[in-house]
Amino acid sequence: MKKLENISRRMKILMLVLALAGTAVITYSFTDNYFEVSKNLDIFATLFKELNSHYVDDTNPGELMKKGIDEMLESLDPYTNYIPESDIEDYKYMMTGQYGGIGALIRQHGEKIMIAEPYEGKPAQMADLRAGDVILEVNGVSVKGKKTDEVSKMLKGSPKTEVKVMIEREGEKKALEKTIIREEIKIPSVSYSGMLNEHVGYIKLTGFTENAGLEVKAALLELKKNPQFNYLVFDLRNNPGGLLKEAIDIVNLFVSKGQDIVSTKGKIKDWDKTHTATNAPVDTLTPVVVLVNRGSASASEIVSGALQDLDRAVIIGQRSFGKGLVQQTLPLSYNAQLKVTVAKYYIPSGRCIQALNYSHRNEDGSVDKVPDSLITAFRTVKNGRIVYDGAGIAPDVALDPQKYANISVSLMNKSYVFDFATQYRCSHPSIPAAKDFRLSDAEYRDFVAFIKDKEYDYTTKTEKLMEDLKKSAEEEKKYDAAKAEFEALNAKIAHNKNDDLNSNKDEIKNLLEEEIASRYYFQKGRLESYTKTDTEVAEALKVLTDAPRYKSILTTIEKPTHPFHADKFKVKDKMNGSQN
Repeated sequence: MKKLENISRRMKILMLVLALAGTAVITYSFTDNYFEVSKNLDIFATLFKELNSHYVDDTNPGELMKKGIDEMLESLDPYTNYIPESDIEDYKYMMTGQYGGIGALIRQHGEKIMIAEPYEGKPAQMADLRAGDVILEVNGVSVKGKKTDEVSKMLKGSPKTEVKVMIEREGEKKALEKTIIREEIKIPSVSYSGMLNEHVGYIKLTGFTENAGLEVKAALLELKKNPQFNYLVFDLRNNPGGLLKEAIDIVNLFVSKGQDIVSTKGKIKDWDKTHTATNAPVDTLTPVVVLVNRGSASASEIVSGALQDLDRAVIIGQRSFGKGLVQQTLPLSYNAQLKVTVAKYYIPSGRCIQALNYSHRNEDGSVDKVPDSLITAFRTVKNGRIVYDGAGIAPDVALDPQKYANISVSLMNKSYVFDFATQYRCSHPSIPAAKDFRLSDAEYRDFVAFIKDKEYDYTTKTEKLMEDLKKSAEEEKKYDAAKAEFEALNAKIAHNKNDDLNSNKDEIKNLLEEEIASRYYFQKGRLESYTKTDTEVAEALKVLTDAPRYKSILTTIEKPTHPFHADKFKVKDKMNGSQN
């Protein structure tokens, strides 16, 4: 009886929430659909009540409701999400880059939880917590058997509160206890900026959290203090986006005041807005290359797409993610929130880069194929170059993504590169600057000796092809007749780890140098080391320092061909809306 009373009480609350939701529907003038909305809310409420009252086993109303909400929103678009109260802090961190804690990444390493990377200047680093330190206890509570998210919650807390962390460190015989005062941690959106060479500056932007525009502005002004600064590489690879305002402010740094940057259009007229550059620019003349890849999404695509549409920068890399939808966060009952898609954004040529066909999404949400019927070609604002909608930002200079050898991937996945860097840090108090640090041949041999008795098997591409060929032969009942030949060929192509360690020596050394550099110079050191051998950065340098090529890319009007196909498309002119 008590259970039914509790359910009845919950249902009254639910009906009140639903009633308020109905009121909100009326407020937004969706009167034409009000009867259908009201009817279906009533059906859902009575179903929910009867299910919880009569189902043979005990139910969890909260889990049932969340499941229902998630499945409902899944039918719309990938970005309309329900955020329960328990996830609000994580969501705030995504938007602001701020949280209360010690300022360190942690990772699972077998059954251990260890420090992966402390942030420079944050409490963990100031207390001398190092990458590779194994966490044993937090405030006297053992972390044995716990997952990274559980340990993360133990380490986080209100600023100015104390947390004691017991660690085990390579080279130390006894466990060490570190007392750390938590702070409000703000992760910078600009993770690194500096000079790649005598004349080319570089800015790496990892997110569009609050004040990202000010961070990019400060980095750009700092680069411009160098009288030899003549070119800029702006790296947006793997940047998932964030706040629309920050994207507008960043484009504004490179284009004239008053220039249209992005417009939004939604069902509610309040979302029909055109955002222009409202501030004086910092630099409208310095040649710029923007690096993008499949991980560049949302605000990253506003910036790269607007600079492409305005013929202000050359885009290099791989096609971007394809997210041209705007979300608004709306408050719900009990501190939950709804992140709902309210509009689409359009960059200066008039195109929307939203991937138009969700049915062909990859696991990461990106889209590889878009039907020709959904694609329209547009012209850039200044020079009339051909650009496309419906499939993300196609780079002006397309490059294949950098791929690592199978042995390199295996060594990274097994954490042997990470573990060797931990050992290296214990025996080397210092190293040269990250951009100058090189692992000697003798030190590489030390690494080879370090992994000699460790398991890191892998399958090469050739071996995989042989496996597929064998399977096909078996299915066609032809394998037995050619078994001897198969075995002889397999013996010849079977990988030899020592040979692979030698033939991929340069690549593996680069990975080791990056990881080791991060132990001394943190995130900036890792990026500074990585850019030395980054093939896309190298291509950017070539394009920037070849003035005729740079100009040609921004001014050449080619016949319209879509980045996926060789088909011709009609060109839509934003100014008059005509097809020509």
